[in-house]
Amino acid sequence: MNTPPRVVTIGETFGATLNLSVESIKSFATTVNDLNPLHHDEAYAAQSRFGGLISSGTQPTAHFMALLATHFSTYAQPLGLEFDIKLKKAVHSGDTLTMTWRVVGAFWKASLNGDLTQLEGSVVNQRAETVVIGKSTILVMPKAAAQENTA
Repeated sequence: MNTPPRVVTIGETFGATLNLSVESIKSFATTVNDLNPLHHDEAYAAQSRFGGLISSGTQPTAHFMALLATHFSTYAQPLGLEFDIKLKKAVHSGDTLTMTWRVVGAFWKASLNGDLTQLEGSVVNQRAETVVIGKSTILVMPKAAAQENTA
């Protein structure tokens, strides 16, 4: 029998938006060492099936995953355990992405001192096209009380 969650709320939904400029696409791809010319060479990308520069799949995925840590760390201590990400459509320069996650299940795991939390989410562009879908299992623990500096 699973114990009800103590930290998260099943049904909780949260999100954020991300604007992708040409500069951010090139910079991110360089940072993660993705040298695909579709992320760096505007002339090359313009001649491709995409008709222009697209982001590395790691860029929207990284922001999508990081949203979990950003959200839950405002009131708890999250720890990512598992992600299942599917890239559905290319993300183009100039796109504005809306990222949304929803808590679909959770239960208190005493041995880990936290809620094992299952989430489902999606990333949608300004044309209402789904570009990324994902599922995740994370551990959400109560935030530790701040330790006082005794030095």
